[in-house]
Amino acid sequence: MQILVAKSKERELILGVDLGGTKIATVVATAQGEILSRGYSPTLAQAGPDAVISSIFTTIEETVAQDKVELSQLLGIGIAAAGIIDGDNGKVVFSPNLPGWNEVPLRDAVEQRFGVPAYLGNDANLAALGEWCFGVEKKVANLIYITVSTGIGGGIIADGKLYTGACGTAGEVGHMTIDVNGPRCNCGNIGCWESLASGTALAREAVKQINQGAYTSIIEFVNGDVSRIDAKIVSLAARQGDKLAKELISHLGYYFGVGLANLVNIFNPELILIGGGLAKMGDLLLEPAINVVKERAFKTPLNSVEIKPALLGDDSGVLGAVALVLEHFGK
Repeated sequence: MQILVAKSKERELILGVDLGGTKIATVVATAQGEILSRGYSPTLAQAGPDAVISSIFTTIEETVAQDKVELSQLLGIGIAAAGIIDGDNGKVVFSPNLPGWNEVPLRDAVEQRFGVPAYLGNDANLAALGEWCFGVEKKVANLIYITVSTGIGGGIIADGKLYTGACGTAGEVGHMTIDVNGPRCNCGNIGCWESLASGTALAREAVKQINQGAYTSIIEFVNGDVSRIDAKIVSLAARQGDKLAKELISHLGYYFGVGLANLVNIFNPELILIGGGLAKMGDLLLEPAINVVKERAFKTPLNSVEIKPALLGDDSGVLGAVALVLEHFGK
């Protein structure tokens, strides 16, 4: 059900965009984080930057048009994008899951198209900001948000502020090395957390096991076409009792837990929130992961941290983009 947008120009509205490897999500929201209208389209990342930017434009236009919002009502447009982001210059420097995205001036493209101030940030960083601004009831000073889907990203709230590092690239936790002899990651490195504990990793291992002759119902869900196997298919098979699917997710959870234990030891957060598509697996993923954290993390920071699903669900990214605009306006 859509919520109608008030047409008063005195009401400040913000448009948020979440650009990921597989989807583009947009919202029009109030400064309090109330979502008024939504848009969605597949990213079609393989088509390249120009095609993806065109799809972003169309999705924004459709979202604004839903309830006849005028561009003059928008305080700004916030954009959360996957990859290494140069927020000051509004560029996507590099994105492992967006082929061809190198030094792409996404912010300027959006500003020029719509004539509204636009701001760009890393999607996982902004998801952390969104959770902190609109999700956490009791303001915690130290929070880490992890998104686990096609890849793995992270955002860090330290002492009540988004931590972005010396040149804005902090939070790329998906590319810390977990296994020096592990698989090659999309970023080009070997054994990244993302290459071992993401949805891409889960699908890869499922296909590998099936090609080696493993018995599993996973193949039945895709009518024998292994190219269609993804994390959702493996999760569906696991929930229906498939032994291999459950083993694959448990193995994934082990590596996910190793990465979480590192973060607990390094950052000593009060709260770790898990978002992204794989978070919908719930205890299938989180139970083995948390068990590993309990085994590997130092006891003192372990006793101070809570690990649970993201509070805003799929809206962490788009509301983080909204929060980015508000931050720039000091609201």
